[in-house]
Amino acid sequence: MTFQHGGIDNPDSRRGRRAAAIRWLERGRLVARLEAERDRWFLWLPVLYGAGIGLYFSLPVEPGFLAVLMPVPVALALWLVFRRGTVVVIATAAALLVTLGFAAAKVRTTWVTAPVLERPLNLVEVKGWVESVEPRAGRGQRITLRVATIRGLTAERLPYRVRIRTLVALPGVLPGDPIRLRASLAPPAIPALPGDYDFARAAFFQRLGGVGYAVARPELEPSLGSAPLMLRAEAVIARLRQAISQRVRQGLPGESGAIADALITGERGGISAATNGAYRDSGLFHILSISGLHMTIMAGAVFLALRLGLAAIPAIALRYPVKKIAAATATIAAFGYLLISGASFATVRAWVMISIMFFAVLLDRPALALRNVAVSAMIILIVLPDSLLDVGFQMSYAAVVALVAAFEAIRARQRSQAVGTARGQVLSGLLFFGGIVLTTLIASFAVAPFAAFHFHKSQQYAVLANLIAIPVCNVLVMPAALATLVLMPFGLEVLALWPMGWGIGVMTWVAEAVAGIPGAVGRVPAIPQSAFLLIVFGGLWICIWQTRWRLLGIAGVAVGLAFAPVMARPDVLAGRDGQVVAARGRDGNFAAMAQRGAQFELSRWLEHDGDN
Repeated sequence: MTFQHGGIDNPDSRRGRRAAAIRWLERGRLVARLEAERDRWFLWLPVLYGAGIGLYFSLPVEPGFLAVLMPVPVALALWLVFRRGTVVVIATAAALLVTLGFAAAKVRTTWVTAPVLERPLNLVEVKGWVESVEPRAGRGQRITLRVATIRGLTAERLPYRVRIRTLVALPGVLPGDPIRLRASLAPPAIPALPGDYDFARAAFFQRLGGVGYAVARPELEPSLGSAPLMLRAEAVIARLRQAISQRVRQGLPGESGAIADALITGERGGISAATNGAYRDSGLFHILSISGLHMTIMAGAVFLALRLGLAAIPAIALRYPVKKIAAATATIAAFGYLLISGASFATVRAWVMISIMFFAVLLDRPALALRNVAVSAMIILIVLPDSLLDVGFQMSYAAVVALVAAFEAIRARQRSQAVGTARGQVLSGLLFFGGIVLTTLIASFAVAPFAAFHFHKSQQYAVLANLIAIPVCNVLVMPAALATLVLMPFGLEVLALWPMGWGIGVMTWVAEAVAGIPGAVGRVPAIPQSAFLLIVFGGLWICIWQTRWRLLGIAGVAVGLAFAPVMARPDVLAGRDGQVVAARGRDGNFAAMAQRGAQFELSRWLEHDGDN
């Protein structure tokens, strides 16, 4: 029996209505849709886990450890208790994943916390062990130093590592060496304006407490003794990378050698600003950053060559699983390439992804599937939750998810066609000959929102540039890079570097030609984060689901695009140090008064405003 008194419902009545609502949901079309997509539920795991990570990083203040961890057992209890009913199970599982991601981000933040310089330090003596030595375009090098002492700082305020630019190249400095130098240091830079790229946050998770430049040549400091054990192990790999880099530059000097070095060891510091700009404006900048494209070509070439070679020997092909042997060997080769390439987020993602694909081959499972992409994303987000904020991580997964989803849709379409029918043959032919065009278009559309949100740019002729450059990279440049590594122990790397240089020359010519076309780069004003998230969620909805209701994702993308131009624009901006002030005029553009040292800050303001 239920009744109302004074306009307030009886608790039994409220519980009854909630139960009725749940029963209605369970009987409705929503449950039918979800049940039809049961095999796709798993793909939402990294999305929900990442939502928890994003929620943590969106907080205006740092939450307490207990406040972050307590929701996890609560969500776990709800998930264990309410195990009946499709909607309830999904809701409780989603809450658990979000709380786990939220807690993981807090644990990661606490784990990497290290002192950061509070103020600039001028002409101080710095002692430490070299972690890496990176060439810089023009002159000098950039040294990452594990700090032992900084004169004037106590141990409690000492940064874990610093990054210092030298004015001259120092061929005698190697990773693992103890050195002493005089330098001017400063804290990592904060964003130029709210919502801009936060180098200080990225540096925090690298435990990088200061950046600066040296005012004198570094000197060896034997009194520091040997580097810490873990650093000595890392130094072995770093020295190998440095040796490979030197051999590549000797065999292929000039700008082509710098690009070859970037494709083999991941070191892009030697590429000039003009070349970087041409690749960026033409939409080819992803080629210079080792990611899924390069890892797939390198590991795929090893897999294909070994499989064909073993299959050509009947005594082996008839007795042993040639395909699995090739997959296992290619996995090891991919790990070796990961080590010498610097292990950036994009490279780690590509290695995890391709390792899972080869592991699927070993288990006789489909290698190319969104489930494998989801597993790789979960692994990276669990180990490195802050990778969610990395632009390379976001753009890399956006392209991969879109490409694999499109591949699965086309494969399902092919299966629906009878084998040998004219329609099926036409579809297969279009897929074969239009593969490069199709993948370029899909990847370009997938990463376009991220490029607009983070860089405020759009490359209008990226498809044209990729149609010419990607085949050259796939067929000539990256196979030659693999041959370079194979021939290097025998001193014959020049034989492979020459054709690699020819291919790089073609790619650079394409980049410069396309970037020089009038209107090649469009400026995009900053868009609200809510609009960006709507676009991303809509894209995920389209890619993850398989039935017709995936088309609802178009609505999310459309609403996000509709709200993209409505972000409020500031009328006045003032620089961090008061060296630049800008005010918006009646024409809608900024007029600025800036000192010489504020050019970078002003350029970021104009990019954020969409001002060309």
